[in-house]
Amino acid sequence: MDLTVQDVDRFEAARPRLEAIAYRLLGSASEAEDAVQDTFLRWQAADTGRIEVPEAWLTKVLTNLCLNQLTSARARRETYVGQWLPEPLLAGDAMLGPADTAEQRESVSYAVLTLMERLAPRERAVYVLREAFGYPHREIAEILDLTESAVQQVHHRAKKHIADGRTRTEVDESAARRVIEEFLLAAAGGRTEPLVKLLTSDAFSVGDGGGKVPARTKPFEGAKAVATFMRGLLKPGKAKTAVTGGSVGLYVTSANGSTAVVAAVGERVIGVMCLEVTPEGIHSFRNQANPDKLERATRQWAAMEHGKPLLTAF
Repeated sequence: MDLTVQDVDRFEAARPRLEAIAYRLLGSASEAEDAVQDTFLRWQAADTGRIEVPEAWLTKVLTNLCLNQLTSARARRETYVGQWLPEPLLAGDAMLGPADTAEQRESVSYAVLTLMERLAPRERAVYVLREAFGYPHREIAEILDLTESAVQQVHHRAKKHIADGRTRTEVDESAARRVIEEFLLAAAGGRTEPLVKLLTSDAFSVGDGGGKVPARTKPFEGAKAVATFMRGLLKPGKAKTAVTGGSVGLYVTSANGSTAVVAAVGERVIGVMCLEVTPEGIHSFRNQANPDKLERATRQWAAMEHGKPLLTAF
């Protein structure tokens, strides 16, 4: 059916919220955009005059499209080269969605997006709709064609899974930035001992190269192993410069609501490192280096003011 101007305006008004939901559900900005576009095509084909609550209709269509995508994604990720990590979003990206409450901010954090990969598709949908967007259990039940009591049970289970994986408390952004800057400068200094002191004993580092760039298939675990790896990663060398296409600037910035490190060659982002900084030290490094998952970050990076790098590596 042909959409009226009013119909198009209604959809466009809902687009930011739909994209934010889809990103949390899929962990991929490009896949989220595709899901929202598919939702628009269904809106275009629908008899919009008979849809009483467009927001609810659009949310239901989008959520179920994402559930289908999550089911097929699980099969694809079994053959993914190396570790699969979500696509990071830099500060200011509208797809990050609402950040007014602690629950909303946590739901889009890189650590929680990674943990949500462990949830069953319905668990993830219930968790996102409830925690990030405040949908009542009754409305979620209508979206997912479940009973309200079933949604309550699924929500309880999903929250427990996430809470079990979030065993540490993170420090505030300014404190995290100081620790990360100290770590990077120490790593560029050539010794591992100062790095170990800035890490938790059970620290780990994991990377996603997607088979496009080198990335270890198994995480580095333990403070000494992580410190040695990070020192080697930041060690200058002609061979690394040949691979990256130029010298790499390291910037301490924000991604997914937390302090992160962007590695860039000029205006091209070649890596985003999302860290968890706790009162005991840095607990985790999740490094996204797959160029397919950095295209959006590169576009945003080129359009934003980011100043001079903390240091130049490689």
